[in-house]
Amino acid sequence: MIYEKCRDILVRECELVQETVVIQEKIRFAVINREWTDFEDHLKSMNIIENKLVGLEQEREEIFSVFDSLVRKNTTDVSDAGNRFYSIVSHLPDNQRNELTTIYRSLKLESLKLRLANESVMTYLDGLKSTFKEIFDIAFPDRAGKMYSPQGVHLSQDMRSMVVNQSF
Repeated sequence: MIYEKCRDILVRECELVQETVVIQEKIRFAVINREWTDFEDHLKSMNIIENKLVGLEQEREEIFSVFDSLVRKNTTDVSDAGNRFYSIVSHLPDNQRNELTTIYRSLKLESLKLRLANESVMTYLDGLKSTFKEIFDIAFPDRAGKMYSPQGVHLSQDMRSMVVNQSF
C-alpha cells in the first residue's frame, strides 16, 4: 500500500517536472522573442504546477513518516532527502526498490534539466541587463548609471520595467 502511494506520488512529481521543463523552454522563447503576453501566461502555468508539486511533496513526506514508523527505524535524522529516500526504500523487496529508485533518479534528472534551463534564461537576462547598462552609461554619462522614476525618484539598478524613448 505505501509502496503504491509512494510510486504514484513520484510518478506524478516526475510528470509535473517534465511539464515544467517544457513550460520553461516556452518562457525562454517568449523572453527572447519579447512575447510578454505569452510570458505572463507561462508564469501562471508555472505557479499552478508549483502548487501541485508542493502538495505532492507534503504527501510524500507523510508517506515517509508513516513508513518510518512502520519499520520502527528513525530516519528523520537523515538530513539529505535523497539519503532518507534510499534508507526507506532499502526495506522494500528488490523489484519494488528498483522501480522506485528508477523513478526517483528520473525525477532528479528532470529537476537537473529544469535547473539548467533556469540558469540559461538567467544568464541571457543578466547579459541583456549588462548590455543595457553599458549602453545607458555611454549614452547618458551625466546620469552615471542612475535610474529615475517618472516622478523623479531614484531607482535601483534593477531594470525589470523600463521605458525607453525612441528618440534620443
